[in-house]
Amino acid sequence: MTRHRRLLRLVRDTGRYRTDEEAARVLTAVLTHLGPQLSGDERRDLAAVLPERARAVLTARLPLPAPVSAPAFVEAVAETLGTSLAAARWDASSVLVTLAGSAGSGLTARLLARLPRGYALLFGRPDLTVAA
Repeated sequence: MTRHRRLLRLVRDTGRYRTDEEAARVLTAVLTHLGPQLSGDERRDLAAVLPERARAVLTARLPLPAPVSAPAFVEAVAETLGTSLAAARWDASSVLVTLAGSAGSGLTARLLARLPRGYALLFGRPDLTVAA
């Protein structure tokens, strides 16, 4: 089984999608919108753990000057997939939880440190903030 097919199977199992095609559609949508949110070492290191096809989707668009909020990210995924916000949250989380498993806790923590508050929940992590 190829690395890409293994990733699709993980997304399919996590999101409880009926087919690999549905998992691929969701994976592509989430990676398309995640890529521009990341830059520098985090973007490079996440791309390195992805199979070639997924890496190409993640890195196809240039990074934004600053990442968008988690709700705006979910809205973009919803628009791309033509689904509700609730369905898009499920889809985004299904992919991001899978990526967190592939990336490991160190890289996931670095990704979350670069993204605005709210992304942690999408990655299946508690959204904790440090008290001042």
